Amino acid sequence: METGQDGFGRDKYFSCGLAFRPMIRSPALRMATVQMPVMGFVADLMRNNPGTISLGQGVVHYGPPEHALAAAREAIGQPQTHRYGYVIGRGDLREALAEKMLRENRLDPGFEVIVTAGSNMAFFETTIAITDPGDEIILIAPYYFNHEMAIRIASCRPVIVEAADGYLPAVGDLERAITARTRAIVTVSPNNPTGVVYPQDLLEQINSLCAAQGLYHVSDEAYEYFHFEGGTHYAPGSSPRAHAHTVSLYSMSKAYGMAGWRLGYMAVPPQLLAPVRKIQDTNPICPSLVSQAAALAALEEGADYARQFLGPMADMRRRVIKRLQALGSGVQVSASTGAFYVFIRVATDLSSADLTARLIREHKVAVIPGGTFGATGATYLRVAYGALQPETLMEAVGRLCRGLSAITG
Repeated sequence: METGQDGFGRDKYFSCGLAFRPMIRSPALRMATVQMPVMGFVADLMRNNPGTISLGQGVVHYGPPEHALAAAREAIGQPQTHRYGYVIGRGDLREALAEKMLRENRLDPGFEVIVTAGSNMAFFETTIAITDPGDEIILIAPYYFNHEMAIRIASCRPVIVEAADGYLPAVGDLERAITARTRAIVTVSPNNPTGVVYPQDLLEQINSLCAAQGLYHVSDEAYEYFHFEGGTHYAPGSSPRAHAHTVSLYSMSKAYGMAGWRLGYMAVPPQLLAPVRKIQDTNPICPSLVSQAAALAALEEGADYARQFLGPMADMRRRVIKRLQALGSGVQVSASTGAFYVFIRVATDLSSADLTARLIREHKVAVIPGGTFGATGATYLRVAYGALQPETLMEAVGRLCRGLSAITG
């Protein structure tokens, strides 16, 4: 009988009715490098400070078209809605999305359409499909924090290139950052968090650089309709032969007020269709069928549905920027002409996280700390103005300005 067993051949660890359990391993080491979601940090502070108004959440103040809601209600009553759907999306929805991207975004034909559970999932699936552990993806700081998180979760390395003047990247800086492990360059235009719109010639140069270097250009265009001061949207995937190396990401969340429906889509090069199908079949199995029914109906409303809200939103944007600029040299405001964000640099020794906490505790207004977007070397905050009605928005901006004035002196 082996040591550790009793006379009946039972392990002695069971003698008191308690099973021996080996020590549970700690979580994967790669997860230690992934930042905690900033929205939870801000939400906890708001929960402990009732009455706080949020200028943090990146959503619009309106909901989906009534036509889309009616389509969702109808879908709920159909038996097939309660079964699994096609892994990359309904055929009629994918066809409508392809027509939209050809007509509005003028994408170079030859791409494949994939419906996803939001454009965040589209980015994550793209990252898994094009990389192996240890590979690199170039991000432009300030970057969208979920992109950086996804790259690290995939056991890859985000290579950060600081934006130059006007929060625009220099193509030379991007080229110098390329190594043998680089697999893609990511652009976000209109930009989250800065609200800056990349010029067409800059996006064309980045797309050409990717083609010349054998890289993918991952173009996040979630805010494609949100342009102000006469700006227009340019899709890098519209460049000649761009379908072979460009991944174009889109979302129903912003334009159609469908953030909680989790419905996005992407145009990918043909060689990525098979790996993305594998990833999507393993992860969500299929996008929500109710959300797909609503999305198809929303597309029938078209871009005009979002554009009807842009006039009032442009007015709010002007008022917000004017109030912030009135604070003087202590607050520098980004040249925001797109999305619904303003990125500000604050003259203070406080970190962006500490400044955010003070604004919530002392002034009952929430923003997003710039450090989570990779903005270093100074104190930055992202201010979102799309989610609130005018009266509430200006009350929140008033609180923000009073708080910043008190802190910057």
